[in-house]
Amino acid sequence: MALEVHNITKFFPTEEKYSLTDQIRRASRSIPANIAEAWKKRRYQKIFASKIIDCAGEAGEVEVWLDFSKDFNYLSQEKYEYFINHYKDINRMRILNKPEKFCTST
Repeated sequence: MALEVHNITKFFPTEEKYSLTDQIRRASRSIPANIAEAWKKRRYQKIFASKIIDCAGEAGEVEVWLDFSKDFNYLSQEKYEYFINHYKDINRMRILNKPEKFCTST
């Protein structure tokens, strides 16, 4: 999804390069990076959960930037809905309900 966000933001206005474009790209890339970090730290349930919570926070931030993008008419309603539904799915993940299912014990 981060690659798709990157590609769609190539068409945002130049004046948004260091504000909206940079912010939405950074937040969207942070999600898979935090998932990878959580996975590597799954021996420690609290740290794992913390990184997954960070993912949800970044997904929420991307949702805000998508809202701005739509409101500024940089995204069509169709593209907006496509992206927003994917990021809302991240916030619906049930990993935090049972982190012990994903964490190793040693």
